[in-house]
Amino acid sequence: MRKTFGVIGLGRFGFYVAKTLSEAGAEVIALDKDPDRVKKVSDFVTHAYITDALEEKALEESGILNADTVILSVGQNVEASILVAVLLVSRGVKEVIAKAINPLHGEVLKRLGVSRIIYPEKEMAIKLAKSLMLSGVLQELPFAPGYSIFELKAPRKLDGRTLRQLDLRNKLGVSVLAIKRGNEVVVNPTADAVIKEGDILLVLASEDSVAKLQES
Repeated sequence: MRKTFGVIGLGRFGFYVAKTLSEAGAEVIALDKDPDRVKKVSDFVTHAYITDALEEKALEESGILNADTVILSVGQNVEASILVAVLLVSRGVKEVIAKAINPLHGEVLKRLGVSRIIYPEKEMAIKLAKSLMLSGVLQELPFAPGYSIFELKAPRKLDGRTLRQLDLRNKLGVSVLAIKRGNEVVVNPTADAVIKEGDILLVLASEDSVAKLQES
């Protein structure tokens, strides 16, 4: 059974959350007061409604109160964000994730019972800064707290050595999931797989482990 997500507020953040969830195969209910914003998402979400999320009856009729997770992205309107959060939590929505514009806003939402607070600009800035410090990293996909799946260029010091010889999992906590060399891709490589300089590695690791891996 597909998970159902609700997205309230379809500015840039809400729009891309709704779009990405839909493309991943989830059922998405999207709400916004702005007809143009609703029109933009209506082609790919399951249901899209032009409505004021402060109207409890409208929330009921949309079905969003029955969603597994609701993402609250009401933009700069702190008062509306807080009032909608109260409605969602009091009506027993399983998980509420809310965008906050500052720490005070986030603290209020947290005390109201919001499951998770997101600071989009802050988190993007931190992610960018960390990625800039990790030379050779091509992509990063957060996987679990403290861990990501990284696509990176194999450091020169790994050239010509097998995964058994390197023992990256035990020494650094780095698990090699795949090796790409030209058009050839080896998924779940064996311990005898040889790393060559220029290979592209897909690894599961912490940022600290990746940084150590790339140290000369």
